[in-house]
Amino acid sequence: MESLSVKVTFFMTGGWVDDNPDCVKELVKRGHDLGNHSEHHYDMTTISQVQKDSELQSVHDKVKKLTGYEMYLFRPPYGAYDNDVIKTAYALHYYPIQWSVDSLDWKNYGVDSIITTVCNHKALAPGAIILCHNGAKYTADALDTMLTNLEEQGYTIVPISKLIMKKNYHMDATGKQIADDAEKQKTTEAVIH
Repeated sequence: MESLSVKVTFFMTGGWVDDNPDCVKELVKRGHDLGNHSEHHYDMTTISQVQKDSELQSVHDKVKKLTGYEMYLFRPPYGAYDNDVIKTAYALHYYPIQWSVDSLDWKNYGVDSIITTVCNHKALAPGAIILCHNGAKYTADALDTMLTNLEEQGYTIVPISKLIMKKNYHMDATGKQIADDAEKQKTTEAVIH
């Protein structure tokens, strides 16, 4: 597999954008999704509404000014969200994103640990969102083998923009999107039986 052909989503904090402007431009140039991960990486459930708005808008404005790219994907730091965080994301024209497979790369257990954790994860299934971190010690070394293994299992790696529903859905308590039609279909089936 040629890793350079894989397109993924990079969620960025404001500090990372400030420190790596050339990387941000290169990610856009290579066709990756850019996502908002907040300005300061605060737990968004613990800050005021004004701060929530500012945390998202600040990164959005930086990336837009730097690249012209309009971000619309938001991953809350720590995966921490509540109704107010979700409403804030929607109000600022963002789709909130949650992962389903944590590589645990941030624990720095090693290359083999990342590969095994992801490729054998109980939540690995079509539509899974895999969480990796660009600053983790072993992630870069694990990527080729991990991605090759996933493709050998029949998975296609795509950026989140190609994976998510953009209308006619709602989210369950785990942050997973559910098609509104699927729920209607379940209700209809339940009534018919």
